[in-house]
Amino acid sequence: MDRTTPWPGSAGEHQLQDRYGTTERAQRFYSQQVLDHLNEPMREFVVAQEMMFVATSDAHGECDNTFRAGPTGFVRVLDDQRLTWPEYRGNGVMASLGNISENPHVGLLFMDFTQSVIGLHVNGRATIIEDAAMRAEYEDLDADDIPGRRPERWVVVEVEEAYIHCAKHIPRLVKAPRERAWGTDDVRRKGGDFFQASGEQRPWAPDAAAEAASTAPDAAPEAASAASGVAPAARRPAEPDPSEGPAEPDLSEAPDGVEAIGAATATGAAAATGSAAASDEARAPGATEATAATVPTLTEPGRRSPGRHRRLRGLLGHRPRSGEDR
Repeated sequence: MDRTTPWPGSAGEHQLQDRYGTTERAQRFYSQQVLDHLNEPMREFVVAQEMMFVATSDAHGECDNTFRAGPTGFVRVLDDQRLTWPEYRGNGVMASLGNISENPHVGLLFMDFTQSVIGLHVNGRATIIEDAAMRAEYEDLDADDIPGRRPERWVVVEVEEAYIHCAKHIPRLVKAPRERAWGTDDVRRKGGDFFQASGEQRPWAPDAAAEAASTAPDAAPEAASAASGVAPAARRPAEPDPSEGPAEPDLSEAPDGVEAIGAATATGAAAATGSAAASDEARAPGATEATAATVPTLTEPGRRSPGRHRRLRGLLGHRPRSGEDR
């Protein structure tokens, strides 16, 4: 935040606004659309979403952007200054949480592709809280029996900025039913080696190609080709697995008025990840749940007592807000 002006945003964006003559337009946006809290329509929007994008960076400013998703309301609004979401067992990399541990600043982007076709940016400071500590303050947090949806910890964000992402270029997508493999560790159901990365050379694992060829039978031909320097044959689409049910519908031939190209892309990407509840946080081994994707409904976020807020602030190391520190 640029502390030399009363306006939100960074010194860099203010300098470029001045250079390119957009200062008046930017200040109109700041005045009309940017808040330092979540108002009621924003809170309703957040708890109606089934996915969001999370941007983080480490202490050196090196960035990561990831995807989080779950049942409607998986992101919970604690009050007009705080929201939280669960973190599950993943691939062990801890990219986002690792960044947050070094640099608490996060940027969240909620996008509604199916109903309102609008987006909401939420920027703030994040804190990681273990599941047991979080439940000690909020006993009514969901306790999901599905292994892949049992939170190990939570991220709580103190809101500093919240503002609209305009609808102009957001595609309207069509949701299609699909089976969500909650908790699977099956490599194929999680996408396999979709980008043929296992056999590529990399400086931190120089023997990865040879190891991939010997330990991953499905990817062995491509891995061996990469290791030998011989280009692999043209890649063929994977054969459908009968045990995974019928193929998802092709939305590329949607009727006029329905922007379905993005929907087909989103469906394919979801199939590649094999889990709609995390991106870099894959699910724990366990049950598979067949879930039909349905239109999210708006729900009023639960209200919390001020006493609980004060106790949570103690966990978060809450600092008093002022005009200079929002």
